[in-house]
Amino acid sequence: MITRKRLAAGVCGLLAAIAVGLLPTPAVAGEPAAKSSPKVELTLDVSGSMRARDIDGQSRMAAAKQAFNEVLDAVPDDVQLGIRTLGANYRGEDRKVGCKDTRQLYPVGPLDRTEAKTAVATLAPTGWTPIGPALLGAADDLKGGDATRRIVLITDGEDTCAPLDPCQVARDIAAKGIHLTVDTLGLLPDAKTRNQLSCIAEATGGTYTSVQHTKELRDRVHQLVDRAARPVATPKPTEGAQQCAGAPELKAGLYSDREKFAEHRWYRVAVRPGQELRASVSIAADRAVNNDYGVLLRASTVHGREIVRGAEAGDGRTDVISSGLRYPKAPLAPSDDAEPATETVCLQVSNSFSAPASVKTDPGLPVELTVDLVDGPDDASDAAFFGLGHGWWYLIALVLTGLAAGLLWGWISRWRVTVWRTN
Repeated sequence: MITRKRLAAGVCGLLAAIAVGLLPTPAVAGEPAAKSSPKVELTLDVSGSMRARDIDGQSRMAAAKQAFNEVLDAVPDDVQLGIRTLGANYRGEDRKVGCKDTRQLYPVGPLDRTEAKTAVATLAPTGWTPIGPALLGAADDLKGGDATRRIVLITDGEDTCAPLDPCQVARDIAAKGIHLTVDTLGLLPDAKTRNQLSCIAEATGGTYTSVQHTKELRDRVHQLVDRAARPVATPKPTEGAQQCAGAPELKAGLYSDREKFAEHRWYRVAVRPGQELRASVSIAADRAVNNDYGVLLRASTVHGREIVRGAEAGDGRTDVISSGLRYPKAPLAPSDDAEPATETVCLQVSNSFSAPASVKTDPGLPVELTVDLVDGPDDASDAAFFGLGHGWWYLIALVLTGLAAGLLWGWISRWRVTVWRTN
């Protein structure tokens, strides 16, 4: 009887083990979750001007369709792709209605190439050019998740639905810190279109490309979709404080922020003995600004004593201005058995930008801050230990050389005068 019960219990245990083995295995604690797929939405202008036949002997719309079909064939499997149109449906003259004419043609998600191509084939140039509303709609289509998100806007003309300024819409999208990049492509653009599309791209860290031929359009869109599948490092959003005491503490990494015109923002970094802090900052002029501007990156103690600074000035010839600094903290003496005391270094980012009265200053200028902590140099005589660049040593050498040369020349002159008087 006992043997029979043991045999039954063993069979039940074996069946239970087999059943458990067939169940899906839960993620082990501490293992990284599956990475989200990158998202891309192709946003195509289907306004009436796309009927023009000036791209390789065919209409702009035909060139766009051909490029789209070839791009859809090459979309990486791990990219979620969608398509949005603007000006594709309303044929009337009511501007208020025409400026709402944007819709999602194909939802963002795993790509069914046949279905997407069929949807594109139905498009015919129709109405207005509501770029601002289309950008808002595309940003909403891509919301959610922490993967790379990219809008690729293709148009042959500037927005016709002011006062909703698409450049301001792009700045508002960037200010949300959702890391959504807008790349713009202009089909045979005029100067106004080129300026507007450049502004949209710069506001979100994207790129602008002027397109003259079908092959250029195909290659560029394919390149941008492929770039979404292989993204570069994404900055982590942060918000600097008005003083060091309440500033966010940053680890090594890449950070993004927004800074108002002529503003100072503070951040904190903990540096251990034997480490070297390397920091750099870039501020982009994503709108029209006055000439003569600058950026300051300054490191100081929590008590306000300056350690080292880096500064750079600009005169309107570039859209991005950058500066950096290094601060090595000396290691502890070998005989010191105490716990290494970390030093809190206050980083101050300041700018001297100004803008004409007609330019909106909100949101602030985009800031990208890089913080790195590495092993400090072995040679304690390195000038960086004093917060000075190597250029200071050259300056001191020149001063000493000049002093020696002056003394020598003075002695020779005095000797010549003495000889002249004697003779």
